[in-house]
Amino acid sequence: MTSDSAILPSPSFAPVETIPCTDTVQEIHELNELLRLADGLPEEHRHALYQVLDRLTDCVERRQRMLGYVQDSLHQMSLDLKYLIFDLEVTRRERDELRSILDGF
Repeated sequence: MTSDSAILPSPSFAPVETIPCTDTVQEIHELNELLRLADGLPEEHRHALYQVLDRLTDCVERRQRMLGYVQDSLHQMSLDLKYLIFDLEVTRRERDELRSILDGF
């Protein structure tokens, strides 16, 4: 194996150049533009392109839903962590108070 092969992307991932990093709003505008352009194609080409665009639209919507789930989960985890830290601090205070009471005997 050469040193050049070490910097190539993993075969399970597409090269970065083929998957541009855009925000969802831009992707939606681009999909709408493709649909508008597809309307001007002959019927046999339009049908094939609509099938591809439908799959692409489904992928974008699925990614948006997954991102929403991840954001919700992170928010819930953050909240849970705050509660756990609060409980830990209260438990430590109670422990210290009880220890001081026991040391007084």
